[in-house]
Amino acid sequence: MEVLVLGGSAASPNPGQGCAGYLVTHGSTTILLDCGPGTLPVLRAATDVRAIDAIIISHMHADHMLDLVPLRYGLKYGPGATAYRLPLWLPPDGREMLERLAAALAIGREAVTDFFESVFALAAYDPASPLRIGDLTIRFQPTQHPVPCWAMRIEAEGQSLVYLADTGPEAELARFAEGADLVICEATLASPELGSTVGHLTPQQAGALAAEAGARSLLLTHYWVELGPDRLRADAADAFGGPVLVAEPYLRIGVATGAAAPDTPGAL
Repeated sequence: MEVLVLGGSAASPNPGQGCAGYLVTHGSTTILLDCGPGTLPVLRAATDVRAIDAIIISHMHADHMLDLVPLRYGLKYGPGATAYRLPLWLPPDGREMLERLAAALAIGREAVTDFFESVFALAAYDPASPLRIGDLTIRFQPTQHPVPCWAMRIEAEGQSLVYLADTGPEAELARFAEGADLVICEATLASPELGSTVGHLTPQQAGALAAEAGARSLLLTHYWVELGPDRLRADAADAFGGPVLVAEPYLRIGVATGAAAPDTPGAL
């Protein structure tokens, strides 16, 4: 299994880097986890978007799904457009948000009723049940966030990737990520949040979570560049004790080994 980072910024793109987006491949199966603003150019450089087997959205905050809008226009009006609809798996509350977006964006001859459904085969995943897509099995776990948000554990042939999406401290997540080959964890905060609205982690908290889970390697993401990637890596490593990477576009990681190297856009 391999993951390609499309973006790893927090709520707003960092210079030269979009928000949440991770392309996961195993064998002939390719899925996209989240589709935040600024990730589509990297996705298009990396693959033919029509070759993706499915998109799965963790939650409906804009920094995790807003590039579904330009992706929709490309699928509908770009060269090679067909009647094929790309499977798009939404959280249980996701369809309502897309309907609201469609109502705001549909103009001219475009219809609200099929604004997204003309190019996406929409479905809501059941967080209580595993989702099977090609070679991959995806399981879900709620996170600690101001809106409903779902972590994902992706498994194939004994390999495991855990994407924790957006979350504050949550004891169940360490159990959910137990023994994972790679944990993708946010590192948004410079200092811990307090109170009832906690929804993000520091790099130290990310490292401690990965350590408690017994993960083999850790990828930090959802960060502000102003905090300094080197500082984030060092802070997480102190708490984790294992290999720590920091998300950047085109970073390609072998899940089983944790080995990573910068990648560059290639011709399709």
